[in-house]
Amino acid sequence: MAETASFPPRERRRLPPQALPVLAVVAVLAVVLWLVLKPHRRSDELFTGYVVSENIFMASPVAGTVATIAVRRGQSVAPGAPLFRIDPTVRAAEADRARAQITANQASVAGQQAALARARADLAAAVADAERSGAELSRLSAAQREKPGSVAQLQIDQTRATHLAALGRRDAARTQLGAAAAAIEGAQAQVTEARAGLSAAQRELDELAPTAPRAGRIDDIMFKPGETVPPNVPVVTIVPTDEIRVRFYVPQALVNGYPPGRRVVIGCDGCRQGMTAVIDFVSSRPEYTPPVIYSLDARQKLVFLVEAVPSAPLALTPGQPMDVAGALRDLPRR
Repeated sequence: MAETASFPPRERRRLPPQALPVLAVVAVLAVVLWLVLKPHRRSDELFTGYVVSENIFMASPVAGTVATIAVRRGQSVAPGAPLFRIDPTVRAAEADRARAQITANQASVAGQQAALARARADLAAAVADAERSGAELSRLSAAQREKPGSVAQLQIDQTRATHLAALGRRDAARTQLGAAAAAIEGAQAQVTEARAGLSAAQRELDELAPTAPRAGRIDDIMFKPGETVPPNVPVVTIVPTDEIRVRFYVPQALVNGYPPGRRVVIGCDGCRQGMTAVIDFVSSRPEYTPPVIYSLDARQKLVFLVEAVPSAPLALTPGQPMDVAGALRDLPRR
């Protein structure tokens, strides 16, 4: 009977003690790499939008040559800051003509007032003559009735003729007085018209050098000094600070959670952290297919347009794509 061979038991291989720290470091590095390189999970509360603005287009109401441009593109302007100036030579001449017309019309009013004073004096004298001749005629007629033959008929006829002539002068003086009063009204109307013309010319002069109506940033300058500008054609475009919005689209299933007044967080490539915006508009009509090229994937085809006022409008550029979320943790890392 063969004997069974026996072997010594195999010893368990142990790692050297100096290898344990190396394995720990490798494990930590693996975890860190997994956290950094793992794909970011998009949240249902993350939306893609863009920056929009309602620009102000500053133009001249009349044609003219650009004299000066007081701003440059990208410059921030305060309310009342000068923007540009159109050559005022033609409008200044019109204003001077209006002033001369006012002076001439005022002189005409003064002359008509003197004529009115003379007409009043003539009327007063004519009325006095008519009353005096009328009283004399009444006295002679009464004497003739009381004692026929006491007054010569020729004297009565002469006094009657004098009275009728006085009445004629009185009526003519009244007519002249009315004409003088009407002439004054006409001259005063011409003064008023000339003053309106001066005001219009002065207003046009002021509009030839407009100022910024609100604070904002110069977006574009369409003309250079020396170029001719047609009337009502924009020369300078301003992006108002209070008209910059972040526009994004919210699926119909979530739109009730984003009413006006809610604060959202926003982010973009290269933007500083912590920017927020307050919703001030939610469209009352839904739309199909978000009309923005920045949208990565639309979980819902039916969306509502939402606009929000950013906390730092000057840090944003119109047209810039934005990430919008309900909370900071939902924003992707940039």
